[in-house]
Amino acid sequence: MTQQLSKNKIKLIHSLEKKKHRQKEGLFLAEGNKCVSDLIKSGYYPKTLIATEDWLSTANIPTETEIVIASPEEIRKASLLQHPQQVMGLFTFPKEPNKNELRLIPQHELCLCLDGVQDPGNLGTIIRTADWFGIRHIFCNETTVDAYNPKTVQATMGSIARVHIHYLDLTDFISSLINVSVIGTTLDGENLYDTNLLQKGIIVMGNEGNGISEEIKSLLTQKVLIPSYPQHSNTAESLNVSIATAIICAEIRRRC
Repeated sequence: MTQQLSKNKIKLIHSLEKKKHRQKEGLFLAEGNKCVSDLIKSGYYPKTLIATEDWLSTANIPTETEIVIASPEEIRKASLLQHPQQVMGLFTFPKEPNKNELRLIPQHELCLCLDGVQDPGNLGTIIRTADWFGIRHIFCNETTVDAYNPKTVQATMGSIARVHIHYLDLTDFISSLINVSVIGTTLDGENLYDTNLLQKGIIVMGNEGNGISEEIKSLLTQKVLIPSYPQHSNTAESLNVSIATAIICAEIRRRC
């Protein structure tokens, strides 16, 4: 079904900036040619696509999707971005596996756990980093920012289409795992570059200001430290959590 962009549709798009409206509608917003195309290719269902005629003429769109034709000016009014592109998509949330299925994943592959990451940009960068290093699952506690926040979705640059994000009780989840390596960054950890690292299990990354919570820290099977250089010199107090995630993932994958 094809229609024109209405004020009510613009109001709906803007409402999805807030988590409570995303949950109420069961929808999240994705913007930009690459992000929208990647989501569709990965099997995400677009309930509505708002796009220019040029974009629609070359796109492969599911037949059930509502199509809204819009001019660049209309997209600019509806968009949450400073520099919008040719398409916006309202997507339904992916189906979540059951808890038993989730518990099996870290036994067979490398995963990330996020303990209270607050910044949407940081989370988006972590998702993009995970995609680059072939990490397909990220487990988050409820204090971690919503992955379907429009700012986070945009920061992933389409990677959210290939990385599965799961929200759960992180303490309960990690406690239920059997024979799974749980690595976390701490100030009293072993030098990342001098310690043995497994190619499967979990990497835990903590809150931007407070790091990993004491509750989760007690569940770590291995503590690592990313050393600063030159050692024992006066350097930055800490690393950005997304940068630290990239360093650890790169070191683990380097040893494959």
